[in-house]
Amino acid sequence: MLLIGITGHELTAQERDWLQHDACAGVTLFARNFASRAQVAALAQAIREAAPRPQLICVDQEGGRVQRFREGYTKLPALHGFEALYQRDAGAALALAREHAWLMASEMRASGVDLSFAPVLDLARGNRAIGDRAFAADPEVVAAFARVYVQGMHEAGMAATLKHFPGHGSVLEDTHHDAAIDPRPLDEIRAHDLAPAAAGTAAGADAVMTAHVTYPQVAAEPAGCSRRWIEEILRGDVANGGLGFRGVVFSDDIGMAAAGAVGGIKARIDAHLDAGCDVVLVSHTQQVDEALAAIEGRRLNTMALVGLLGRGALGWDGLLADARRTDAQARLEDVRAPSLATDVLSGATNMGDVA
Repeated sequence: MLLIGITGHELTAQERDWLQHDACAGVTLFARNFASRAQVAALAQAIREAAPRPQLICVDQEGGRVQRFREGYTKLPALHGFEALYQRDAGAALALAREHAWLMASEMRASGVDLSFAPVLDLARGNRAIGDRAFAADPEVVAAFARVYVQGMHEAGMAATLKHFPGHGSVLEDTHHDAAIDPRPLDEIRAHDLAPAAAGTAAGADAVMTAHVTYPQVAAEPAGCSRRWIEEILRGDVANGGLGFRGVVFSDDIGMAAAGAVGGIKARIDAHLDAGCDVVLVSHTQQVDEALAAIEGRRLNTMALVGLLGRGALGWDGLLADARRTDAQARLEDVRAPSLATDVLSGATNMGDVA
């Protein structure tokens, strides 16, 4: 299955044709697709009406630099701002992170969006793509935030997506622009980067997004193209050293530079699906035709995405009247992420790619 990108504020005739394809599972929206709350809700409805089957409407609405919808929405703080609060009062920080999750997901659900790709569980260890998108450098602290963030999203009727498995934070390179190689052995990765993913899985996360990072001591391929990472480690039984994950696995966007390590568009799609990914992200519209042609003849797991569709009533009237939203907004104003040198370099912001 594919999640595709579209060009603007309304569907074109070509994009309506794409939505007819059996392999089209939904659409990822970006800042280029946003003009207002009313417009984006109308676009989400138009996508659903144009397709012959349910479509998953997705976005990256993490907060901080990676927030695709801005005017009319809460200005969400970057996740790294919670670390300082955690050092002063861990319980208060975790409770407020849960409200961040609920607020973000509630505003997306009110706009007709099913899924925001969140939370980021990468460690804050200097990666150019991650920067202040990460909660903290300490894996146990990130694991604690993972649990409450999943809970907050679920309270708003939204599935939670852990990213970027098995961990993008401990390499320097930004995979939007460059290949990234993490030379560490599995035991070290398991003790650090995998701890938040294990916690999020145990908390009931519904999906995982893989990283375009290669870990040569574990597998020769990037994680999203590796059966070792997806089938043995992510989905493997806990008793055998796996995480026991039973949800949906997304690739990161295959238009990113690091995805090219396995070849062209068809090679990228085949590699991800063969490794165990359920859904491949094709966010660049100039790649969609080739991607749809490349997936012809493959068996499609259409039922995998049903559990990710948003739950609960849509609409802004009820949310605007909800005292929980007003309270969360006021409390989140005091959360400020320190400026990190890597933040201005992130392709997640500058390129508008899936983050």
